[in-house]
Amino acid sequence: MAAVVPAPPLSWRSHHSRTTVFYRITRKSKNKYSLHSIFTPIASLSLSAQTRQTKSLSFANSSTNRQFSSLHEIKKLCESGNLKEALDFLQRESDDVVLDSAQRSEAMGVLLQACGQRKDIEVGRRLHEMVSASTQFCNDFVLNTRIITMYSMCGSPSDSRMVFDKLRRKNLFQWNAIVSAYTRNELFEDAMSIFSELISVTEHKPDNFTLPCVIKACAGLLDLGLGQIIHGMATKMDLVSDVFVGNALIAMYGKCGLVEEAVKVFEHMPERNLVSWNSIICGFSENGFLQESFNAFREMLVGEESFVPDVATLVTVLPVCAGEEDIEKGMAVHGLAVKLGLNEELMVNNSLIDMYSKCRFLSEAQLLFDKNDKKNIVSWNSMIGGYAREEDVCRTFYLLQKMQTEDAKMKADEFTILNVLPVCLERSELQSLKELHGYSWRHGLQSNELVANAFIAAYTRCGALCSSERVFDLMDTKTVSSWNALLCGYAQNSDPRKALDLYLQMTDSGLDPDWFTIGSLLLACSRMKSLHYGEEIHGFALRNGLAVDPFIGISLLSLYICCGKPFAAQVLFDGMEHRSLVSWNVMIAGYSQNGLPDEAINLFRQMLSDGIQPYEIAIMCVCGACSQLSALRLGKELHCFALKAHLTEDIFVSSSIIDMYAKGGCIGLSQRIFDRLREKDVASWNVIIAGYGIHGRGKEALELFEKMLRLGLKPDDFTFTGILMACSHAGLVEDGLEYFNQMLNLHNIEPKLEHYTCVVDMLGRAGRIDDALRLIEEMPGDPDSRIWSSLLSSCRIHGNLGLGEKVANKLLELEPEKPENYVLISNLFAGSGKWDDVRRVRGRMKDIGLQKDAGCSWIEVGGKVHNFLIGDEMLPELEEVRETWRRLEVKISSIGYTPDTGSVLHDLEEEDKIGILRGHSEKLAISFGLLNTAKGLPVRVYKNLRICGDCHNAAKFISKVVNRDIVVRDNKRFHHFRDGICSCGDYW
Repeated sequence: MAAVVPAPPLSWRSHHSRTTVFYRITRKSKNKYSLHSIFTPIASLSLSAQTRQTKSLSFANSSTNRQFSSLHEIKKLCESGNLKEALDFLQRESDDVVLDSAQRSEAMGVLLQACGQRKDIEVGRRLHEMVSASTQFCNDFVLNTRIITMYSMCGSPSDSRMVFDKLRRKNLFQWNAIVSAYTRNELFEDAMSIFSELISVTEHKPDNFTLPCVIKACAGLLDLGLGQIIHGMATKMDLVSDVFVGNALIAMYGKCGLVEEAVKVFEHMPERNLVSWNSIICGFSENGFLQESFNAFREMLVGEESFVPDVATLVTVLPVCAGEEDIEKGMAVHGLAVKLGLNEELMVNNSLIDMYSKCRFLSEAQLLFDKNDKKNIVSWNSMIGGYAREEDVCRTFYLLQKMQTEDAKMKADEFTILNVLPVCLERSELQSLKELHGYSWRHGLQSNELVANAFIAAYTRCGALCSSERVFDLMDTKTVSSWNALLCGYAQNSDPRKALDLYLQMTDSGLDPDWFTIGSLLLACSRMKSLHYGEEIHGFALRNGLAVDPFIGISLLSLYICCGKPFAAQVLFDGMEHRSLVSWNVMIAGYSQNGLPDEAINLFRQMLSDGIQPYEIAIMCVCGACSQLSALRLGKELHCFALKAHLTEDIFVSSSIIDMYAKGGCIGLSQRIFDRLREKDVASWNVIIAGYGIHGRGKEALELFEKMLRLGLKPDDFTFTGILMACSHAGLVEDGLEYFNQMLNLHNIEPKLEHYTCVVDMLGRAGRIDDALRLIEEMPGDPDSRIWSSLLSSCRIHGNLGLGEKVANKLLELEPEKPENYVLISNLFAGSGKWDDVRRVRGRMKDIGLQKDAGCSWIEVGGKVHNFLIGDEMLPELEEVRETWRRLEVKISSIGYTPDTGSVLHDLEEEDKIGILRGHSEKLAISFGLLNTAKGLPVRVYKNLRICGDCHNAAKFISKVVNRDIVVRDNKRFHHFRDGICSCGDYW
């Protein structure tokens, strides 16, 4: 008995579709069957009607030939895309009854398939009407399946569902088709709902067509639990070994981030095809396993199975090369694409353009782009994005304009705008940003949420927060991402408190914060140094399970560090399950910034012992810690480490090393490293200029500045801070005033508080206190405590008690709880012999619980730092050190040294003052250094306070009697003592 096997529906794996042929099975003999096409005529065996049979066969052959010709013509029209003509032709042939029912069914199926592929829903509807109007075909399983699929491919799953619901009887093919329809159109919840209905209210069992669609829906929903349930179902139904089911599982696990599970499925597949390899390569790539992705690609090429890559393979692998910025791998894949003849494929060409541009080979990307005659919007976006990443504003906007010319006729889309925006994130590009915003409005792109959010973020980066708010206010629907864009802008810029207000408005609107919101709020609290609000947000993050997020964890570390609580940050750091390199860097930087260089160095050592490879940021932070400690030997070791790790090529690392040597007293080594730099940016010039400044070598600093200008480099705020500081320490007052005037007039740099502080200090040191006071009064803003502190110090040095008392009152109004201010005021009165006022000031300090920092000096000997406190009696080497000083005192006294008791600001007898001077920490440190270092080597001592006049005078004489260089760095500058002379020229 003949049987007809219906074709399977056009499913989500249509790119693997098989040619549909209808067969009749005929029995040849016992247990043997033969396949014959239903279109093959079956000859009659009757010999009695030969003539009639011959005529009949002749007519049948003629009719069959015409039928074949008609069917062929319809197929030909479908292949060429002339679907309307194919439909008209089909209607004519049906009216003339040329095609029999089987051929008409096949022709309709072919045309429905073509409508889906060409997304021609109008022709598809007319054909649907033909089928529905036909009593012969309205209930045809195959045609109704094809109609459901056609509508889904045309993007109208609602029509697919309407057809499905009207079917009187449904077989598994129709159920599969509607599940596929929802999945194809990313209506994943609907796909799962219809699948649930299939397995609960029908007797049909899901097959290897059903499950791949359902698994894809689980991946689209990122519902791992549901996906694992379907995986279990496939295993129980013995469908897990099907290659299409396996491929879908690999893709699902990859999208859900379970790469190990994807690998397990891949490795246990009894049969793998090219899609299997593409899926595992994509799974690795999407989850950041770029090297593993490329290794899988290589194994696919040379392994036992040895598949030839297709377009999908190449467009998956090329982004891997781009992500690693591995141009060699990218060029190898490009060569393979050329050999396979796939380089002309538009998707491959676009991926190559993107790869070359992300690897910063823009000329190669441009060449491919120019040769591409089939450019689409993706091609233009890739090229525009490449120039935008290189911050090439002109070229980026040129391409944006060119793509809309008559030649290209390409309309920009949302991704075009998002690709252009990276060149509009500086204040100088605000006008370009506004032009781009206007373009987006004119072309209706502003309504896209991603575009609107990007404009909010861009305006905040450019400092135009009012424009950001206008974009935000005009949004019809504000999502959490929209609030985050504006909130983050305020947190990062001028008004972190406004970020907290926006958060309250956001929660009042019914939206819950996400991890990005919390991170922005923590940033706002860090900028405000608001520990109270920060701790509240920390509690919220803990209660809602957000504190485990790595980004939130690092934000919390930054909060506590910025609020001066590095040890609280350490507790948080110790409790982290996974410490990223960023978290190590944050902690090391935090200790360094909070004046805890020893802790920063110890944590760096722990980082190395834990096997964490430090990179540029860690090296810079530890260099800063060495600078604070003036730990020269440790700094040299760190320099060697950076050289071996090839980190010194980074300009910021090199600048940190230059700064470290300068602050370690070796300005010559700083200059040597600076001279060897291949490329010198403004930051490196700033460091070396500031280095000469703190060493009191003002003229060399000015010469460097002039050389920098001749080379065409533009100075910034920090450059002038270094220049003005150099002029202040060297007493170059007129030069300093000239450069201060040049800031705004010549270089268009608005002086900030730190520049005014330097000039006030420079004028005050030179005794021009009235000029300093006049400058303070003419300042555009209010002076801060640093300016008043500098002026008060100058009043003490030059004995201006009347002005000093007025300045002291200003200083205490601003910082009433800072002990250094009371010490300065006390010293002012002591210098004028006002001992009652001294006692009054010190009594007030005691009443409010403030304590003066003790004078401390330290020296590095043999890689170990030795500390000395004034009047310290606990050191085991103290007696030997004191004996050394007594011998030195005898020698220097013989050549003119006399104790300067005016440096002791206490109301004591002269002999007691001399005793105090002998216990000053810098004298003890110098004596220790002379005892424990080889003859001829310089002695380098560091002090936390300003060196007193007596110790300064004594060091000059010591350098002469021992014939050694003595270098003392106090809290202001360096003093190089040689042969009885100081580099400061007694001006400090």
